[in-house]
Amino acid sequence: MQSLPTDQLLTIDRQHVWHPYAAMPNPLPIFPVKSAQGVYIELEGGLTLVDGMSSWWTCIHGYNHPRLNQAARDQIDRMSHVMFGGLTHQPAVQLAQRLVELTPEPLQQVFFCDSGSVSVEVAMKMAIQYWYNLGKPEKHRFLTVRGGYHGDTFDAMSVCDPVNGMHHLFSKVLRQQYFADIPQIPFWGLWDDSDIISFEQLLAENHGQIAAAIFEPVVQGAGGMRFYSPDYVRRARELCDQYGVLLILDEIATGFGRTGQLFACEHAKIFPDILCIGKAMSGGFMSLAATLTTPHISQVFSQGEAGVFMHGPTFMANPLACAVALENLAILDSYDWQAKIQTIEAQLKQELAPCRASSLVKDVRVLGAIGVVELHEPVDMAVIQPQVVEHGVWLRPFGKLIYTMPPYIIEPAELSCITQAIVELTR
Repeated sequence: MQSLPTDQLLTIDRQHVWHPYAAMPNPLPIFPVKSAQGVYIELEGGLTLVDGMSSWWTCIHGYNHPRLNQAARDQIDRMSHVMFGGLTHQPAVQLAQRLVELTPEPLQQVFFCDSGSVSVEVAMKMAIQYWYNLGKPEKHRFLTVRGGYHGDTFDAMSVCDPVNGMHHLFSKVLRQQYFADIPQIPFWGLWDDSDIISFEQLLAENHGQIAAAIFEPVVQGAGGMRFYSPDYVRRARELCDQYGVLLILDEIATGFGRTGQLFACEHAKIFPDILCIGKAMSGGFMSLAATLTTPHISQVFSQGEAGVFMHGPTFMANPLACAVALENLAILDSYDWQAKIQTIEAQLKQELAPCRASSLVKDVRVLGAIGVVELHEPVDMAVIQPQVVEHGVWLRPFGKLIYTMPPYIIEPAELSCITQAIVELTR
């Protein structure tokens, strides 16, 4: 591939490339990347940035990791892809086995997906077909909580926040779901059952139509970066059991150690009926996700009208992605990642604390390897994104939030570059 001069690259980009959450033509600044290594992103022109985003929370071991690269090379020499219908292969089987070992024990079946949004679609579809197979087709709606985010595909959008979420423009064409109030008790707060009254009332009144409750446990990600009580998750599990409703947990953002536990539901010491995972699973190398469930659910599908689960992505269980994901999990297992997350958490708490003194700042919160500074007013991306780069870091603020979810391998001095930039940006 012949490299284009930077000016030409940006001109073609502006003319033809449609970026995420952007318009055409895109008026926001775009920064061309030449390469990435470890926690550093090198831009065309030579400027190097400390990555505070883990490429949307995926590259937990940084960029260009030699073990991930080698796993990909080894797998390419065998095959980069083969259809999964009627066939299987070593990377998928071994990865499924490893995921079953890592996730809460009742989860025994693994359905591989292309992306996090598809994982949510699969989970919702699985819940609907489960009840259909049991002769209850009326149970086809979902209960969730306001402030959540579950992806950009249609059913996933239907359980995102309907008012303040990024998908409210589609509200009239999306399936109508049930929305409980946002949990208010923070992660470390004293639990009071009043916080889940809205959730319980909706279940009590509508459980006959609800296939499953779905939400992000403990951390609401792109919907607002809120950290709420694990007791909410525990009580939701109890209420779902009480009213005969499945529980789907979306751990696409929180899975694989980000909150300090391997999966965020472990803070509540419960397990879901269906679990959605993705993002960090392949270490940011390739798009890969999965939906896990229990034998209690999976065994019903052979008894239903279709006799099978009616879903099958073309690139399901891509061997290259599965092989890299296996190695990524092996890397995670090779060091004390929990101690590393605790160190990152302590540093984020200490070094983001000065932001509280700013009149621009509403709140500062940290959990695991997640640091959030919430402002009183939304950021102006056209202004703040170049300022972030000028500070020598890469962050992607949105709404009223300036936040970081750095790679786990980040060193204290590198993390200080990120926290110092956030402090300066909020003065």
